[in-house]
Amino acid sequence: MASSREWFETVAEAQRRAKRRLPKSVYMALVAGAEQGLTLDDNVKAFSELGFRPHIADLPQHRDQSTRVLGQDISFPVIISPTGVQAVDPDGEVAVARAAAAAGTAIGLSSFASKPIEDVTEANPQTFFQMYWVGDRDRILQRAERAKKAGAKALIVTLDWTFATRRDWGSPPIPERLDLKAMLRFAPEALLRPQYLADWIRRRQIPDLTTPNLAAPEEEAPTFFGAYGEWMGTPLPTWEDIRWLRQEWGGPFMVKGIMHPDDARRAADIGATAISVSNHGGNNLDGTPASIRALPAVVDAVGDQVEVLQDGGIRRGSDVVKAVALGAKAVMIGRAYLWGMAANGEAGVKNVLDILRSGIDEALLGLGRASIHELVPGDLIVPPDFTRAPQPAGGAAHPS
Repeated sequence: MASSREWFETVAEAQRRAKRRLPKSVYMALVAGAEQGLTLDDNVKAFSELGFRPHIADLPQHRDQSTRVLGQDISFPVIISPTGVQAVDPDGEVAVARAAAAAGTAIGLSSFASKPIEDVTEANPQTFFQMYWVGDRDRILQRAERAKKAGAKALIVTLDWTFATRRDWGSPPIPERLDLKAMLRFAPEALLRPQYLADWIRRRQIPDLTTPNLAAPEEEAPTFFGAYGEWMGTPLPTWEDIRWLRQEWGGPFMVKGIMHPDDARRAADIGATAISVSNHGGNNLDGTPASIRALPAVVDAVGDQVEVLQDGGIRRGSDVVKAVALGAKAVMIGRAYLWGMAANGEAGVKNVLDILRSGIDEALLGLGRASIHELVPGDLIVPPDFTRAPQPAGGAAHPS
């Protein structure tokens, strides 16, 4: 079935449409990675190095994709990864939550999101609330309790961030707030994207650069940069801090940002329910290998103790199958659904999820697997050096 005006058949097509529709600064914020973008590129490239071992007869007539993650039954092994303040669509995370609910899966909501937790859990009861270590313990606990009161089913703590924002190709400018001066500055970009501009005008809104989920009761929501400044000024957490938060939360608890087996073991030791093997979408320490390369060692270290998820580089249903075959319980997607939302709003997010579901089904059929739970590493052809670190741009490693 060929793509149409209201439907696209690949995530790559969603990205192309997002680029055509979004103002340049908004689009660049979605695709940027740290420094050279070595990790960003490797997150996607690594999947192409993994091959399949298909079968051709006695294939299963029906394939089951359902699974259970963080205490929630989901229809297929794909979860929405939390992403920060969105200027992609006026409905933001609420639209994403509705699309995920329609697809039968969960959404991770960032504490830096543009929509409040209460609105998102109403749209999708299978909401996991994500937090950074921002502020003192009282402030952190206050946010966790608000999320629990709103109905969040799990807490995600993201730890992989070094506060380096350098981009060799230049970071897109992000204003503190969209006041008159900022709107005049960005007006030329918006005028070049009339459909994007019209969507906001119809809703009588402007992109919201505040973070309502970080506000205390009766407190004005801080701007993104205000919240970021508080985060930078907060002493870095210890494993004992994370243990304390896990105990205070008392429910399903994920540590996100694991790339080293030692950290995976520490997360298991403090009682985490799940971990996400993630390098922050290539936005943390550049030169870190793709998360799919780190997955096998993490699964070997703790796969029998905690649920292991993989986050980073998912563009096809076959990528999901590769991650599950290497031991992931499910995957988390970020850029893919944001491109879908940029391309066609809530329907575009659902479109991306449907693409991934279809691709998973096709891969299961080709591999002769009746369920995602039957997948094993032997279904893949894994190069001997697959877990190597990514090489610098241009090929050969530089001498020390």
